[in-house]
Amino acid sequence: MADVVVSMDEMKKRYAKFSDLNPSKQAFVDTRLPEHERDIFNVIGEGVTEDPELKPAISAVEGFNVTYVGADPGKGAALHAHTTVEVFYAMSGRWAVFWGDEGENEIELDTFDMVSVPVGVLRGFRNISNEHAHLMAILGGQDAGKVSWAPAVLEKAEGTGLSLDSAGNIIQAAE
Repeated sequence: MADVVVSMDEMKKRYAKFSDLNPSKQAFVDTRLPEHERDIFNVIGEGVTEDPELKPAISAVEGFNVTYVGADPGKGAALHAHTTVEVFYAMSGRWAVFWGDEGENEIELDTFDMVSVPVGVLRGFRNISNEHAHLMAILGGQDAGKVSWAPAVLEKAEGTGLSLDSAGNIIQAAE
């Protein structure tokens, strides 16, 4: 007999069906920049999203957060850092994960490859496939914190009318 019994209703709260997930196209301040357009799916936990309207499919966070990213060829995230380790897992396609103050280092992930980026390191990623692909990002900890962006990213984002408030959430500039 199992030590813990979980009802079907409880297990359904811990189930995320990909076809039922609702992505955000503006989960981060960089997503209006053409080269950083992507879909963000919060699967487990709030993650580090800057869109307070994006809710996770599974709200129970037990030591990690999971996000799926869908992007067209050449698209991905700008240089940013986290207060937790971030693991990238190529679910489909091929991805470049780059890091360093200027993104000067790069490693390529084929489908099913994975890389773990240490705390505080500026990193980004882009789809280097010829078709739309998906990447999984896993952030350690109960609270994944907020994103720290490279200054040049924030400057470019302001040109699209987006910035961050004092809580790290996206705000639209007054028109």
